[in-house]
Parts: sequence; structure tokens; C-alpha cells
Amino acid sequence: MWGKPPLRQAQGRLSAVRPIACWLCLLNTDRLNLLKAWIAAILWLIVIAIESTNLASATNTSRILYPLLHFIFGLDRAHFEQWHFFIRKGGHVVGYAILSILLFRAWRATLPAMRNVRWTPRWATIAILGTAFVASLDEWHQSFIPSRTGRWQDVVLDSCAGIAAQILIFLWWKSLGKGTASSRAARA
Repeated sequence: MWGKPPLRQAQGRLSAVRPIACWLCLLNTDRLNLLKAWIAAILWLIVIAIESTNLASATNTSRILYPLLHFIFGLDRAHFEQWHFFIRKGGHVVGYAILSILLFRAWRATLPAMRNVRWTPRWATIAILGTAFVASLDEWHQSFIPSRTGRWQDVVLDSCAGIAAQILIFLWWKSLGKGTASSRAARA
């Protein structure tokens, strides 16, 4: 190592990076899309796991949100508690709806349909069940943390957010399908 000229060291570093780049080059478009879909879902699961710790407890989030809402809206402490509750529950809804969408995308890439369809009940059901499973694990984990509470009501809220996200996906694809069918009919 000490005797190598700088050029060889640079070439050695490049050759260490090359297997990763070559591995990605070997993936066809379908496999690359599959990898990207699962990476997005796994990264979001990591975000949920971090939020499940003491870092996102009500005490810690109020330290950030109260001064902010007090400065912007002049909110006093009594009214802040109500808003804090709704902001935290809104975070549950948004976070688990995003998880449901990402799981739908990942399962759609993993389990392709026979026909060229954009939505199937199978992908939506697996995404909803995955969302409910993660919500259950999240609340179970929180029940062991002194500053957090694991509540079955949050599992229901998170699961409903996953169901709502799947309904929105279905309606989105259905509206896009009608738009393309009507535009084809208009062209003919």
C-alpha cells in the first residue's frame, strides 16, 4: 500500500466502485424499478421506526411545535394541546397513507399482473395488510417506551389511512383510464 504510486491507488478505488456500478448495469428495467420501489418503501419504514422512538414523543414534538404555533398564530398553551393532538394524529394519517402507497408500488413491481393493468385488488390488499402490520408493530414497540403509549386506536387510524390511500389510488387510476378512453374516442 505504501509503495503504490497515487495513480494505482486511484485506480484501486475506482475498481472497488465498479462492481456496484456493473451490478446495477446488469439489472433490466423491470428489476431496477423493483429495486427502486422496495428501497423507497424500506426508507419510509425506517422513518416510521425513528418516529416510534422517544424522539417523536408528545413532549418532544411540543417543544418544537408550541413555540412555532405561538409565534405564527399567537396560540396559548391551553389551545395548543388540542392542536397538538390533531397535528400528531394528522401525522399518523399522512405517514401511514404514504406507507400504503409505497407498499402498493413495491408489490405492483414484485407481483406483475397478467394483463397490463395499473391497479389490482391483490396489490391493494397486500399494501393494506402490510400497513396494518407495521402500525401494529409500531404501537407494540411504543408500549415499551416510557414516554410513548401504544394505543389500538392508533392502529385503527393508521389502517384506515392505508385503506383511504388505496381508495385514492384506485380512483386515480380509474380517472386516468377514463381520460385516455375518452380521448381515444374523440380522436376516432
